[in-house]
Amino acid sequence: MISGSKIESIGIKLPEKIVSTAEIMKQLKVSKTIQLERLTGISNRHVCSEMEDSLTLAVDAVNDCFKYSSWKPDDIEMIICCSISKYLNGLNHVYEPPFSALIKQKLGNTKALNFDISNACAGMMTGVYIANNYISRGVVKNCLVVSGEYISGLCKNAIQNIDSQHHPEMASLTVGDAGAAVILDKSESESDNFSVLEMVTYSRYSKLCLGNQSPRQPGGIMKTQMKKIHEVAIENAPFLVESALKKAGLRFSEIDFLIPHQTAKLSIHLGARELAKYFNDKPGETVVNIAETGNTASTTHFVTLYKYLQEGRFKKGDKIMLLGFASGLVIGVIIFTINGLIEKYGDNH
Repeated sequence: MISGSKIESIGIKLPEKIVSTAEIMKQLKVSKTIQLERLTGISNRHVCSEMEDSLTLAVDAVNDCFKYSSWKPDDIEMIICCSISKYLNGLNHVYEPPFSALIKQKLGNTKALNFDISNACAGMMTGVYIANNYISRGVVKNCLVVSGEYISGLCKNAIQNIDSQHHPEMASLTVGDAGAAVILDKSESESDNFSVLEMVTYSRYSKLCLGNQSPRQPGGIMKTQMKKIHEVAIENAPFLVESALKKAGLRFSEIDFLIPHQTAKLSIHLGARELAKYFNDKPGETVVNIAETGNTASTTHFVTLYKYLQEGRFKKGDKIMLLGFASGLVIGVIIFTINGLIEKYGDNH
């Protein structure tokens, strides 16, 4: 008997407004000493306009998700909102009611269990982890996992605050806004099941990246020890990846697409090199999807999956590994085979 869940559909929302790295660097006091686009690979990022916020991004992503889903909004039995940002009507951060309740209301759904979680950039992966547990145990038939990340305010504030290339808000220059939604439901075939879902928190590193509301400016600020957090992520990731591969019964080279958290091109390449060295092996492709979106926090993996599905990059049977890194320090691994989604989003192979 099959027991497990699968990704049934994915939707995203990227704001129409685009801001280039060149525009950001022109506003920075120390722009001449920093080659941000060369180091990060980020040319542009989408940012919210006046009428957009965390909720509109989330709801628009959900509506896009339903275009590809066999479920209707009132069929959904559980909603998990995973946003770091909870901005409503501008940069007003809302704690109550929970965003999952607001999304439920927008959908006209009256029966779904709903709650919010917060796990930094690992939010949506954590939501999927929780949803899989509920579905596998038969508590619910399906679950909507959603996030709307309106985080471009971090960049605006960083531009005003940065006075050297070593300033702790440098990582804030890489962020962009995005909404993402995914519906999970019960798998009818082992070929669609999640093979592995693993999440680990190394809390001793929690101070390496901290975000909070700014006491002087609208929105938030984020301070990151970039070099140190990259080092500890690379130090700890191989063991979790090794454990996940063992549980899935796979070699590293049998992963067709490795999709890491999209932070910066250089960081992704250095991380991939260290993993290849550890395993003496490498996946078919390590995906870098950051040039036109930047780092979109908890939505990053699903923005990337959506793009590759739309472009017909996957073929049936491809094995996907989502590798998440988040302040905390959280490391997560999800492995699954992409089959049913190909039919919904088109197969160009």
